[in-house]
Amino acid sequence: VDAVDRLVPVHRVHDLTAEGDHVERELALVKVRGTGDQRIEALRLAEVYRARVVDATTSSFVFEVTGGTSKIDKFVELMGEVGLIEVARTGIVAIARGKDAA
Repeated sequence: VDAVDRLVPVHRVHDLTAEGDHVERELALVKVRGTGDQRIEALRLAEVYRARVVDATTSSFVFEVTGGTSKIDKFVELMGEVGLIEVARTGIVAIARGKDAA
């Protein structure tokens, strides 16, 4: 199956930054190698950034971290110092605040 066959059609686009208050978040899966002291440091940093361990082996972790883009960027940067292997990011998703739809 071609990747193009899996694309979802876009029906409507709203620029929430121009329309008012909104909430935006990003999700990243971050794979980090970790043994010994690096393993302990990766877990400590994950706790500080409220990242969840979604997979673990004896030699690596996959963390799930959500938040603003700057938070994700900083988490990835710090994990680079302890053994970053791979990163997958969703990009920003957003929704308008309040009772009305965008």
